[in-house]
Amino acid sequence: MSPDRLSLLVNDIFTLVQSWRQHIHRHPEPSFQEKNTMLFVSEILSRYGIEHETNVAETGVVAWIGAEHHSKDQACVGLRADLDALPIQEENDVPYKSEVDGWMHACGHDVHTAILLGAAVILQANRKDLTHPLKLIFQPGEEMNPGGASLMMKAGVLLNPRVEKMYALHVFPEMEVGNIGLRPGLYMASSDELHVKIKGVGGHGALPERCINPIEMGSEWMRRVKALFLEACPENVPHVLTFGRFEAQGSTNVIPSEAVIKGTFRTMDETWRSKAYTILSDEAREVASAFGGEIALEISKGYPFLKNDERLTNELKQLFTHLFGEECIHELSLRMTAEDFAFYSQEIPVSFFRLGVGNKEKGITFAVHHPRFNIDEDALKMGIMAMCSIAFQA
Repeated sequence: MSPDRLSLLVNDIFTLVQSWRQHIHRHPEPSFQEKNTMLFVSEILSRYGIEHETNVAETGVVAWIGAEHHSKDQACVGLRADLDALPIQEENDVPYKSEVDGWMHACGHDVHTAILLGAAVILQANRKDLTHPLKLIFQPGEEMNPGGASLMMKAGVLLNPRVEKMYALHVFPEMEVGNIGLRPGLYMASSDELHVKIKGVGGHGALPERCINPIEMGSEWMRRVKALFLEACPENVPHVLTFGRFEAQGSTNVIPSEAVIKGTFRTMDETWRSKAYTILSDEAREVASAFGGEIALEISKGYPFLKNDERLTNELKQLFTHLFGEECIHELSLRMTAEDFAFYSQEIPVSFFRLGVGNKEKGITFAVHHPRFNIDEDALKMGIMAMCSIAFQA
């Protein structure tokens, strides 16, 4: 399909897609509880005669387009969006502001879902032009371990028919609307949560010799693991070890009995990731023994690192350059944030790209996960064109 023809089709459906995005934005739902969002997606797919299944991994949706024009055994191309919101109180003053107290689509999943729905409508109407059948994946729980992608895979989303490659986009408010970012190879980090409970012996602050101070234990453990990570991490392997919470209910003259530490560990190498687990655990035992207290470490293993297939991503760059112009296509930097699309990247070739949604002139500059995050909705058009062009060229 020519870019001009596709642009006309996108413009025709834009107002409708905009209304879908705003509806989803007004009604955010937590991870793995996206029941109403699932039903909304299903209703739109049904309206346009798109075959689909609901309740996949509880609240996911899988749709098929073009299968009737291809062999049932032919491998398909996957396009993915995510459904869940974040526990953030929205501070935007817009007509479509979240109506759910304490919850907001602050990561743009409403945008991803609306774009894939818009693309679905166009692709369904032009399914005879597809060279491969499509599988559209609307997945739950991207924001929470164990990640909806892992559960969708367990439910067989990559099979029957087999998905041979998959694509997804993500809003990028740091980039102005009208631009797209890509990066072949390693792009995003694995993500693990660290939960540490420390038990000592509390008492009077003036009599520390009678106590085992959990604050000192925790501080020593953090100091040791930070130093060892710097020594042991292989050269050129990025990693982040950050502690964001250290809580102990003592006082100026009260040594507490317990303390809690919470943090995150991220990297882009699975061998180093495993070695880091050992360091964290070994140092917890050694520090606890040295102080005579207890340190209980729980590592909640999260998403793997995301690696974009180099061939697919370079092909996308060529496609998008032809479609939007070379000046609109940019190479992304490595990010230590995480994305559960990475689970798919461990099984099949994938490409995950960024859609510019910012607009400094309109004051749309806030990053994802911020209570004032928003988008320039003209980005919806570019997102739909990108997804459709992938499907027609795949």
